[in-house]
Amino acid sequence: MTRNILKMALASTALVASTAYADDVTLIIESWRNDDLALWQEKIIPAFEAENPGIKVKFTPSAPAEYNAVLNSKLEAGSAGDLITCRPFDASLALYDAGHLSDLSDMEAMGNFSDVAKSAWQTDDGSASFCVPMASVIHGFIYNKDAFAELGLEVPQTEAEFFAALDAFKEEGSYIPMAMGTNDQWEAATMGYNNIGPNYWKGEEGRRALIAGEQKLTDAQWVAPYATLAKWSAYLGDGYEAQTYPDSQNLFTLGRAAVYPAGSWEVSGFNNLADFEMGAFKPPVMNAGDTCYISDHTDIGIGMNAASANPEAARTFLAWVGSSEFATIFANALPGFYPLSNAPVEIEDPLAKDFISWRDECESTIRSTYQILSRGTPNLENDTWGASVAAIKGTETPEALGAKLQDGLASWYAPQQ
Repeated sequence: MTRNILKMALASTALVASTAYADDVTLIIESWRNDDLALWQEKIIPAFEAENPGIKVKFTPSAPAEYNAVLNSKLEAGSAGDLITCRPFDASLALYDAGHLSDLSDMEAMGNFSDVAKSAWQTDDGSASFCVPMASVIHGFIYNKDAFAELGLEVPQTEAEFFAALDAFKEEGSYIPMAMGTNDQWEAATMGYNNIGPNYWKGEEGRRALIAGEQKLTDAQWVAPYATLAKWSAYLGDGYEAQTYPDSQNLFTLGRAAVYPAGSWEVSGFNNLADFEMGAFKPPVMNAGDTCYISDHTDIGIGMNAASANPEAARTFLAWVGSSEFATIFANALPGFYPLSNAPVEIEDPLAKDFISWRDECESTIRSTYQILSRGTPNLENDTWGASVAAIKGTETPEALGAKLQDGLASWYAPQQ
């Protein structure tokens, strides 16, 4: 009898152990952010697993340039991970439309995000949300505080002050006034046109009017930023036409340039490279006291593979991503990438704090070409790259560039016809 009881007890213990093991779930995250591997392994995943025993998480990034192709291949083959890191707008919308991403609209955590934050990962009518917003990046200018102090310059607030500062650096000669090249093209649009442009087209007001067909790319507010970019060439240094994005990064972090047109994603990298104090200033307004607008661009979200074998565990993870705890960990582990949740987050990094402080001062918008307007051929985003380069080089007039872009958009986009 005693022996039978002992056998039953051992069997019961074995059953409990077996059940616990069987209930352990491992979630696989697909991502293009291979630079963030240590962040996930050392900070984010341990924090989640500590609160959610029985759920393990593996972060398995691909090379950024290969991510879309690799992910699509995995999804078609049925071998993709449970959680899909989402790029903003059309690439992720296409995954949802193809049935690869689940609708997350019913998740309570989605209530922690504004409509603008969710818009990057929604259907056009907003009826379905398929990725939890994770982070945005903010555009502006990073500057060398030591260089400004040497010349006794204040941080520019208006365009006149901005160009006066660049003139001072050009005349003094110790620094390239501004580090940016046109070889890779995208910087001219991303850190040029879509950086300064929102102050001209009034952020969301202009962007939404363009989508609705109520404004055109030939209107003054869309052409004027090209005229301003045309002035930049005088300050970019010799050979800027052949200068690559890494070249520009090196020129600034080595202390050879005074100003760098930037996205906040540069913060952590620049902190590790520059041996001088840096600050950031927002895109200058035309006149003192004007409302300022910043590109606070929705950049990273995360959704659930509709074919995941672990949907309950995946939703548990996504709910946690929508929490203030995740926002705080992510924002301070990866300074320059800003949480999109409504929860207040205390940012520790000084340079990252400069960027996010503008949310309290300015109206936020996103890059003008990213939602809806680059779905056709010609692609407005890619054409804006070329137009921004042409403006800087002075090879075409701002008016001609606006007309060319408008003709291209109107050729396939009905509201602009």
